[in-house]
Amino acid sequence: MNNTYYKYKFIHLPVVLLYLLGTACTSEQEVIEDKEELKQEVLVQFSQEQVDVGGLIIGSASKRNIGTELQVNGIIDVPPHSKVSINLPYGGFLKDTRMLPGTEVKKGQLIAVIENPDFIEFQQEYLESVAKQEYLKAEYERQVKLYKEEVSSEKTYQQAKSDFLANDVLVRTMGARLELIGFNLNTVKQGNTSASVNIYSPISGFVREVYTNVGKHIDPEDPIMDITDTKDLHVELSVFEHDIPHIKVGQTILFTVTNSPNLVREAEVFLIGSSVREDRSVTVHGHLKNSEKDLLPGMYVSANLIIDTRESWTVANEAVVRFNGKNYVYVLVNHSENIKAVYSFEIKEVIVGTTENNYTQVEYTSNKDDIGKDKIVLAGAYTILAESKNSNEQGH
Repeated sequence: MNNTYYKYKFIHLPVVLLYLLGTACTSEQEVIEDKEELKQEVLVQFSQEQVDVGGLIIGSASKRNIGTELQVNGIIDVPPHSKVSINLPYGGFLKDTRMLPGTEVKKGQLIAVIENPDFIEFQQEYLESVAKQEYLKAEYERQVKLYKEEVSSEKTYQQAKSDFLANDVLVRTMGARLELIGFNLNTVKQGNTSASVNIYSPISGFVREVYTNVGKHIDPEDPIMDITDTKDLHVELSVFEHDIPHIKVGQTILFTVTNSPNLVREAEVFLIGSSVREDRSVTVHGHLKNSEKDLLPGMYVSANLIIDTRESWTVANEAVVRFNGKNYVYVLVNHSENIKAVYSFEIKEVIVGTTENNYTQVEYTSNKDDIGKDKIVLAGAYTILAESKNSNEQGH
């Protein structure tokens, strides 16, 4: 494929401009009224000076491997293990917290203090059972010895065994309850009882939401706050079921978020959902290619899934002009250098496809393959359009 660019210089001639896209005077408009003739009849002529000043670059469309895109929406999310709701099984009053939404926390960091008078009673019952266990264990061991020596009756031995085992279960369950609340059993055994318990963060991350305030009672089922680990952010997209056959693991996702719509980020499909939701969509998950510190869970995502890659005719994005709701390119149809250099450009409607790395898929609305044979204005196309509009307005 010949991709040579042409740029011509330094011959100064007056501008000869004809009418563009049906905006000329009535007599000319009737000539190009037919849509079939629109592409062939509308010509624009530029002098060498205008080509130079306007920075026009003339070259050929090039073939590139470019992907077919599927437009979808979604959100930024994290896996379930990266989202933690903090609560307390037995409730209580929030005695202290310094956490605010957005606060960064480390695993094991103190995040709240909860107070409940019942905690004192729980610890007391545990300590009494621990103290009783020592006596019951000693009594049980004594009865075992006496029973073996046939000094004590079997009934007495069985009673001592039953009392010891029952209390042992009680010690274990009460200890488990205190550990569930957040108390250290060794500390409690040393007599350090308290009505307050410290709550530590189970993960590193950021506080996403705080649901209460100091002095407020928290029921066991009520969350105190949510913490999210943002190290494993991913893109969660909603793809309609009829498009799922086109989705494959490893495909590229190009996406933007609302707070930076001009920054295109990249992810890669790693998981495709296996069930269809009520809205007939399937969830597709994508790993981020780069660490994105400004992304937060819940952010809205506008994405393009690159579902197929094929070789297509492409031009630089700036070669395509949009006018009256349609897309066009300017084609060089004649270049005369006999006496005065004059460039004649024809405007042709094109169908645009995927845009990737500043190149856009293009093809003519008819004779699609001919676009590879033409010399196209690759840079400065809007200069021609602007000059054409000005000429038409002056002509009226």
